[in-house]
Amino acid sequence: MSWNYYLQSYYNYLRLEKGLSTNTLSAYRNDITRYLNFMESEKGITDPKAISLDIIREFLQYLCDSYSLNDLSQARNISSIRSFHLFLLQESYTQSNPAELIDLPKITRKLPEVLSVDEIDAIFAACEKNDILGRRNRAMLELLYSSGLRVSELVNLRLSHIFLNEGIVRVIGKGNKERLVPLGESAKTCIEKYLEDRVSLSTQKDGEGILFLNRRGSRLTRNMVFMIIKKLCDQAGIDKCVSPHTFRHSFATHMIEGGADLLAVKEMLGHESVTTTEIYLHMDGNYLRQVHAEFHPRG
Repeated sequence: MSWNYYLQSYYNYLRLEKGLSTNTLSAYRNDITRYLNFMESEKGITDPKAISLDIIREFLQYLCDSYSLNDLSQARNISSIRSFHLFLLQESYTQSNPAELIDLPKITRKLPEVLSVDEIDAIFAACEKNDILGRRNRAMLELLYSSGLRVSELVNLRLSHIFLNEGIVRVIGKGNKERLVPLGESAKTCIEKYLEDRVSLSTQKDGEGILFLNRRGSRLTRNMVFMIIKKLCDQAGIDKCVSPHTFRHSFATHMIEGGADLLAVKEMLGHESVTTTEIYLHMDGNYLRQVHAEFHPRG
């Protein structure tokens, strides 16, 4: 069997059984394609049984030398390789997993950029109130900040996912996992105004049923949302590296600063584990001191 056969089988496993997102699937496929190309072109290996721990380490050294990968990128490549070899073992293509002894590099968690409430207000104020696209932009950003959506979740949000009367948005997250997240009153009001405008748009086929559309009636891309935010930040005089994800970080940070329960924030963000959400605790020492003072017997 060829490497293409193993790669396609692995890809189908990730897509159908693991239910990974499109972006994650693409990253895994790119990592393993480069890995298998190395095995065939550099080592002359076309059978997974011939791959040893030493050869995997040789590949990882090749990655570092050729691509100058940081710790995070190295860790992702190692995770891809470990997952691939585990799949081969589970499917009986091999009798052992040579990648199981490969350690992940220790990664220093970098605290994400966060906007202050005043900075968010300044960005919202930069949206043109008398323009259909300005009202759309305000509704999008209010929703990002109000409900902590990922940009991929935002651009794929459907009209049927918004429940204005109940103040709830139904989000399809990573791995097609669903969650219900509250809508703030401000976001609800801005979406209602945008929906009045949306009926005047001539919807294209790829925009049918999609909440946020561009001026031609097609769905927005993630890059479009990024460019919209960059332009608004320039207009608002915000000198920070702001992306759609910054609004998600700001949502979580401001929720925790306001005293929200960590598990509740985890559910709203759609995190698999609470340890992912815990990074926002490190961003607010005052919150930790407040919790300690309130709940510790000697606080």
